[in-house]
Amino acid sequence: METRMEADSIGRMAVPAEAYYGVQSQRAQENFQITGNHMKPAFLRNLALIKKAAAIVNAEAGLLSADRKDAIVTAAQEVMDGKFEDAFLLDPVQGGAGTSANMNMNEVIANRANELLGGRKGAYDRVHPNDHVNMAQSTNDTIPTAGKLTVLTLSKPLLAELDRLIDALKEKADEFSEVRKMGRTQLEDAVPMTLGETFHGYTSMLERCRGRIVKSLEEMHTVNIGATAIGSCINASDYYEKHIADRISDLYGEKITQAEDLFDATENLDSFVAVSGALKACAVSLSKMCNDLRLLSSGPRCGLHEINLPARQNGSSIMPGKVNPVIPEVVTQAAFLVAGHDTTIMMAAEAGQMELNAFEPVTFYCLFESTEALTGAVKTLTDHCITGITANAEHCRELMESSTGIATALCPVLGYQKSAEVAKRALREHTTVRSIVLAEGLMKEKDLDRLFAKNGVKHEGPVVATVDRRKRAARIA
Repeated sequence: METRMEADSIGRMAVPAEAYYGVQSQRAQENFQITGNHMKPAFLRNLALIKKAAAIVNAEAGLLSADRKDAIVTAAQEVMDGKFEDAFLLDPVQGGAGTSANMNMNEVIANRANELLGGRKGAYDRVHPNDHVNMAQSTNDTIPTAGKLTVLTLSKPLLAELDRLIDALKEKADEFSEVRKMGRTQLEDAVPMTLGETFHGYTSMLERCRGRIVKSLEEMHTVNIGATAIGSCINASDYYEKHIADRISDLYGEKITQAEDLFDATENLDSFVAVSGALKACAVSLSKMCNDLRLLSSGPRCGLHEINLPARQNGSSIMPGKVNPVIPEVVTQAAFLVAGHDTTIMMAAEAGQMELNAFEPVTFYCLFESTEALTGAVKTLTDHCITGITANAEHCRELMESSTGIATALCPVLGYQKSAEVAKRALREHTTVRSIVLAEGLMKEKDLDRLFAKNGVKHEGPVVATVDRRKRAARIA
């Protein structure tokens, strides 16, 4: 392979002759082989956007010639369009607070800009990675700014998928609004409710989670661009400081504001901790809902079996006919991933020292992956589970009416102690609360039916206390 020689402050090194990256990227590729992955395309697009904005503002300030500005802008736009993907060869987890990622971008844009101006790769005589592409910038303000823009970029699909899931749950809440069932606390029979109320509760939970995410994303619009190394704006012109955020806003399409305290914005990562926390809260809530779905659909003959989840695939390589709740299971696993990443992000934010946090690369790696994993999990849950759920309404009614939990409705009439005695006798004798009340003459049948109906228990005929498994099996079959 033909090579070219490039030099940096460490020394000279051979680089593939046709590579758009340079010596600093080559060193970083050798130094940081951690995850086996590459930097997210969205992150690269946003970092290139910042380079484009910087070139425009520096030219407006009279510090960058028009030909260099045009070449940098064109090269940066080509990166934003997805070109030169193979030139971004670095692992996302890297030492140096992201200096390698920043220089990878600077070298690619500089080499392409040199080409556009008639030069050759690696010469850097027309456009230099540091002097021109990185003008008025530092890794310490471009990388966190690109990170925030990328969080905003990746969050858009997540919010859209949450909207779809919320709508699907609302539809199920309406569909199941008349399906009476027994509510449970600590997995024990509690009091009657409807299956629709169960799904409405999930809807409200996820609406709250979505709002929490949106609130946390507000801080992603405030960036430290212009701070350069530590917040003092060294090597950046006054014009650049005042206009760079506005130019990024124009290119990104959303209002981006420069932080009031650039020292704070450069050294502290708590805004990313807040976003991660909101994602974790959403993931935990989704997993809790999936736990419920697995329990409610358990069986089909030896579990609760109040609902049916769509059958997506064979459930066993050895047990014929077995179907597992694979979609809720995978959503819960995504939740585990998000929770683990949240711990990493918390530790990375805490580990910052003095005027810079060097652990932004792993912060972004985890936060980006959490956002995308949660997006995929929500989409999968909506498309392959929620929309296809059906209710076993008759079985729900049988379980409810045979439960001793409906004795709670007797308390206002019979008192707690007597109601408890009725519940215990019904359980002991394998009969129903209703039959005990009538047998002991504690209430007239019409009054009992009225009381139960008021509390969601509508008697529609004989119900045995313990559902006959053979009859149930025949009905399911």
